[in-house]
Amino acid sequence: MTFLSPERLWLLALAPLLAAAYVLLQMRRRRYTVRFTNLALLSQIAPKHPGWRRHVAAGLFLTMLVLMMIGFARPATSVKVPRDRATIMVAVDVSLSMMAKDVPPTRFESAKSAAKKFIRELPARFNVGVVSFAGNANLVAAPSADRDAAIASLDQLVLAKRTAIGEAVFTSLQGVRSFDAQASQDPPPAHIVLLSDGDNTTGRSVQEAIAASRAAHIPVSTIAFGTPYGTVDIEGETTSVSVNKETLKTLADGTQGKAYEAADSGQLGEVYANIGSSLGFKTEHRDVAARYTGIALLFALAAGGASLAWFSRLP
Repeated sequence: MTFLSPERLWLLALAPLLAAAYVLLQMRRRRYTVRFTNLALLSQIAPKHPGWRRHVAAGLFLTMLVLMMIGFARPATSVKVPRDRATIMVAVDVSLSMMAKDVPPTRFESAKSAAKKFIRELPARFNVGVVSFAGNANLVAAPSADRDAAIASLDQLVLAKRTAIGEAVFTSLQGVRSFDAQASQDPPPAHIVLLSDGDNTTGRSVQEAIAASRAAHIPVSTIAFGTPYGTVDIEGETTSVSVNKETLKTLADGTQGKAYEAADSGQLGEVYANIGSSLGFKTEHRDVAARYTGIALLFALAAGGASLAWFSRLP
């Protein structure tokens, strides 16, 4: 628990002072009573000793004061609320190496299917955008809650030469910063999911992308598509296109994301789970002073009721 006005808690120091004053008054009454040496006369002028009951009303009243003091300091409890600005950027590699069939039917078709499945399963509170990258990177679907638009953009992707992983990260970061009018100053919580076979052959380096992502506090999780034995036919020539898992893992680890492999469907299931836990909710402090005020009122009523029942007066 936290307090929204903690400086008011100094009032609690008055509670032990009031308790001490009450004890002193009781001791003073006892000494005053002992002065009467004529016990017969004392029994006639003093009512029957109330015993422990006289302390009950005082204890309830003091508890009520303590609760009111705590409520005055505005106690707050931490609650999780959905982040309706949370944004996922899905970056898909459209380089020619993605034509390799070592991940059937091809790396490219497998990546698109995985991206579509991922987007469909995102909860409604997430916004999603799509970036494609080959020799350069393009924002093909601006981040929004429109799942159909994001999925449709994946069907329009076309393969091209070279691979610019670094540029894909920079374009994704720019997509996050342009999410809404306040995003440039207050960017939404975001995560980038990059699907690729791993080589960065042009544009800004992976290390530059890592530095930019860390500065923006946006992790990049990667999904590697391919095996060491992939090949593609380009202009009649067969070219080996081994997957570069190390590059993707370096990017993920450097940005505090996670590195996954498309061959492991169990791992792919973790992608949403990890992102959902980090972006799905934010913690807010909600004032619960009314709760303490209500309990204090119950103690006040109990104190008054006990005093009226036993002594025919209010405390």
